[in-house]
Amino acid sequence: MADIVGERVKAGDTIVDYEDKVFPDHQAEPGQKAFVFYHCVPFESSASLVNLLTATRILRKGFETHFVMFGPGSLAAAASRGFPKVGDEGFPGNMNYNQLLQRFMDEGGHAYACRFSAAALYGMREIDMMEGVKPVNPKDILDAAITAWKEKALVLNTWTM
Repeated sequence: MADIVGERVKAGDTIVDYEDKVFPDHQAEPGQKAFVFYHCVPFESSASLVNLLTATRILRKGFETHFVMFGPGSLAAAASRGFPKVGDEGFPGNMNYNQLLQRFMDEGGHAYACRFSAAALYGMREIDMMEGVKPVNPKDILDAAITAWKEKALVLNTWTM
């Protein structure tokens, strides 16, 4: 058996340089917008959580931020999630999506969910979406992207399959 080199890490140790930042800390100029297009399956990848965290960070930098959920991403807007009762956390992290999306909206972010993917694919009605999420026509997804392009907005797109 090989000898162990160095000391074992313990809780609270720092293993990388968290202070070194390479790029400037950009802030939005008045009127600048951002769109985060989200086509991810909640609970199946870290991309879902990262998108919600990133949208909130963009919002806090001063951008008017729009979070556009479509395809499986519309499931992140489900208001009926929880176990054994709605709102209960059936396991640690079970309510992360609802909590992060709610925080994003509470801080002034705009959230949209595609009616088609919600209803046709997942049987989710508009009333089943979180309060504050705007249900949109499936044709609005492309028009949101065109709006972002016309307004020279910051755009992030994430797809998982």
